[in-house]
Amino acid sequence: MGGVVEVRRGGRRRIDRVLGAGFSAGLGELGLAEVRARRDDAAQEETDLSYLRRLLHARIDLVRAEQRRRREGGTAPVVADLARILAVNAVGPATGSGRHQTLQPSRAEAHRRHVEALVADADLSDVGSLSAEQLEGALAAYRTEESSISQRRREVQQVVDTFNAEIGSRYASGSASVDELLADQRRLAE
Repeated sequence: MGGVVEVRRGGRRRIDRVLGAGFSAGLGELGLAEVRARRDDAAQEETDLSYLRRLLHARIDLVRAEQRRRREGGTAPVVADLARILAVNAVGPATGSGRHQTLQPSRAEAHRRHVEALVADADLSDVGSLSAEQLEGALAAYRTEESSISQRRREVQQVVDTFNAEIGSRYASGSASVDELLADQRRLAE
């Protein structure tokens, strides 16, 4: 079984940097371009965590649907309900954070592999063939990972909020201007 998302002090992954002690420290001394770059880095991590969380929700829903089918004595395979389950979670738009996300996950394939590796002995492509114990084990693993991902996502959202507040403060005080932002964007587009 895979593990809970740990933040490694001094680690090289984006989540290690974004949740590292120095990432948000000394914002007042950083230039606006650096503040924006760090905010964007944190926002990308939030997008990736949101995507991973949605993948986990889809698998949780799939296992629950199979458990419900068995409890209720249903004969139709859960796969008949798969389109709805996927449409609600992994394929649909991100919901729940109150944030509009315009970014796409940067490591979608790696996230899919991570979720698949959580429960190596539970092939959800044939969920009906799994034992009750395998379903319970899969559900427990997915819930544990989802809880960890959700906690890290909330922490990353706080980092994004910190950077957004700093940027807003600079515009409110006049130390940053929209004209500079537009000039920077034009330069980048050239």
